[in-house]
Amino acid sequence: MRIVVLGGAGDMGAETVRDLVKFSKVGEIVIADRNRRAAERLAASLNTDRVRAQEVDAASHSSLVKVMEGSQVTAGALGPFYRFERPIVEAALEAGSNYVSICDDHDAAESVFELDQEARQKGRRILTGLGWTPGLSNMMARLGYEELDKVDSINIYWSGSSGDSKGLAVVLHLIHIFTGQVTSFQNGEFVKVKAGSGKEAVSFPPPLDSINTFHLGHPEPLTLPRTLEGVNEVTLKGGLAKNYLNNLAKLLAGLGLTRNRLTKQALGQIIKILIPIFPTDKKKNFSGIRVDVSGTRLNAEKRLVYSAVANMRRLTAIPLSIGTIMMANNQISRFGVFSPEIEGAVDSKLFLQELEKRDIIVHQQEL
Repeated sequence: MRIVVLGGAGDMGAETVRDLVKFSKVGEIVIADRNRRAAERLAASLNTDRVRAQEVDAASHSSLVKVMEGSQVTAGALGPFYRFERPIVEAALEAGSNYVSICDDHDAAESVFELDQEARQKGRRILTGLGWTPGLSNMMARLGYEELDKVDSINIYWSGSSGDSKGLAVVLHLIHIFTGQVTSFQNGEFVKVKAGSGKEAVSFPPPLDSINTFHLGHPEPLTLPRTLEGVNEVTLKGGLAKNYLNNLAKLLAGLGLTRNRLTKQALGQIIKILIPIFPTDKKKNFSGIRVDVSGTRLNAEKRLVYSAVANMRRLTAIPLSIGTIMMANNQISRFGVFSPEIEGAVDSKLFLQELEKRDIIVHQQEL
């Protein structure tokens, strides 16, 4: 069995590779990255002949197809996804590989769902958005949906720290999701809201505390209403622990500096250089996820609150590894292009059991 990890030498991809080595019996794991030296260093550090490095150019269709050919599953940790997710899925379909990604850009997710029919016809499984958010958030939403008789609303919140991850793809993603109009699902309808609006202070588990969150562009408000029948509201809000960084992102978007790919790339490079000088509380260099599922059980109103806190790379990379292993073991039966919470995709209870084996604990409260 052969698994390819795209972006496998980056923050998220490297953690995925380490987990695959530890928790799977995959015969060959390919670290596919444009930085061949970093990929080779990672492969050497793992001290196993099951892992090898291969250079890939994500901007080249033929390079992507070549690296994915012969693989049972490709794990996608290569961002920014607004640029690369659709080309990677198109290459996976041509190469004949199943695919699992941590795609967290709303427009990228919407784009790859257009390839659902082609994926079905080719008998391929394309699972987009199995990381921290989306991914872990979807599994929490699914758990709550199964626990209640009727679910009215699902409200998703996340918090990150500038000191938790310094990768360029993460910076570009943050710039992107604070830009323009984003999708929310309110009163049974898809609506557009301004990115960075709807400020709401939300409590996360220790060592995090109350964090200001805002409407941002993520896939969950697009996918959950379509897969969890009867839900009337799905919102997503996120924010950085240091509020001045949220304000900076909103300012850059308001000035029109984040509207095209070239300016985003330039800004991202500058911010990536500046991140180390931003003041942060090292004790709080963690990321959090919280999902509130509200509805009824036995005619009584209930609110279930699911939450978890860990380093961003683990919250993101471990779900990708678990999904990749499940895909390789044929524990995901659905064909086509789909999000993780849909029927026939990821078993939420099995998924949480696997998380717990890796010391990522999901807390649950019933209010």
